[in-house]
Amino acid sequence: MNKKMIESALVSLALMPSLAMAAAPAVADKADNAFMMICTALVLFMTIPGVAMFYGGLIRSKNVLSMMTQVSVAFALVCVLWVLYGYSLAFSEGNAFFGSFGWGMLKGIAPTALMGTFYQYIHVAFQASFACITVALVVGALAERIRFSALLIFAVIWLTLAYLPIAHMVWAGGFLAADGAMDFAGGTVVHINAAVGGLVGAYLLGKRAGFGKEAFKPHNLPMVFTGTAILYVGWFGFNAGSASAANEIAALAFLNTVVATAGAMLSWTFAEWALRGKPSLLGVCSGAIAGLVAITPACGYVGVGGALLIGLIGGVAGVWGVSSLKRWLKVDDPCDVFGVHGVCGIVGCILTGVFAAPSLGGVGYAEGVTMGHQVWVQLFSVGVTIVWTAVVALIGFKVADLIVGLRVPEDHEREGLDVNSHGENAYNQ
Repeated sequence: MNKKMIESALVSLALMPSLAMAAAPAVADKADNAFMMICTALVLFMTIPGVAMFYGGLIRSKNVLSMMTQVSVAFALVCVLWVLYGYSLAFSEGNAFFGSFGWGMLKGIAPTALMGTFYQYIHVAFQASFACITVALVVGALAERIRFSALLIFAVIWLTLAYLPIAHMVWAGGFLAADGAMDFAGGTVVHINAAVGGLVGAYLLGKRAGFGKEAFKPHNLPMVFTGTAILYVGWFGFNAGSASAANEIAALAFLNTVVATAGAMLSWTFAEWALRGKPSLLGVCSGAIAGLVAITPACGYVGVGGALLIGLIGGVAGVWGVSSLKRWLKVDDPCDVFGVHGVCGIVGCILTGVFAAPSLGGVGYAEGVTMGHQVWVQLFSVGVTIVWTAVVALIGFKVADLIVGLRVPEDHEREGLDVNSHGENAYNQ
């Protein structure tokens, strides 16, 4: 790859917005503005309806509307909080862990303000879409037994004290960015963050009534497939949009997303085929998500060959995560949030440090950095994310439990959250 591509990737606007604003020309580029608005719409589409349908199909029919309601209202709540203070704490100048309240309610940001070559208002919306989907991902680990009010209390606490500081640390020149962590589109900020938060919640909630004694199967695999397809298409906005411009790095991220996802779909399918005797549609869909997650932190830093290997490894890692690891953890994670997003996010973050090497087709490291050092930095960023979000999640769930209680009554759980929490039925006879 040429020098221009390396510099463009290492000084991506998505990673260092404050520095990018200082160095970028004060002229809006129409192509970049259009590109970023399309990418933002795609990422918003990932949550509603993408995550809602994907998770909704994975759980039992008596809870599908509760899942869609939880995802949709969490989405709306995060959007409002993002404008009130979220964007400011994540992306304004501050300390190593938080921004300030200087951009609260977006004050001080004029409609003509630029973030590089596109309007800052678009950056606000683009980053809001990331925050929304991260909180929505947590919901899958809590499915079929959490109180709706408890979920909303948790979402406020966790967004404020987990998502915002980690986003600032990684993407706004904070602690992990200063350490040299490479996370192009959200391996730590989105996937590991959400997965660990969900894992803590799953442990605190306990297993669903009848778990291990009754069959808990996805109620609608065509819905799972549709949700997967929406997530796949939306993910191009997620990854390519993180280049913050319609440039060669966006093209690299786009192609890497295609290739890694295909590799993971194949490796998951063949691994499942070998282990269980039959390939399944659920496995194909899960493999697609595994590949998308694994390539997310790496997509703008690695070459196409590296992306393929990350996808192939990610698919196998995902199979291990939802089978062997899940049994070892003894946790009831209905939508395998940790098994896929956590495991594949960790794998992708670590392999970013490997395949970013120029000798392996990547864009290269910062001056003087070796592969060994970069891998260590990646491991450190993963560790910081896990510990930080686990502590905040524990606090968030405990506070919600004290205020309203975490779990619905057992009779409500057995009858279904659709009718008991929301007064609706998905499939009226």
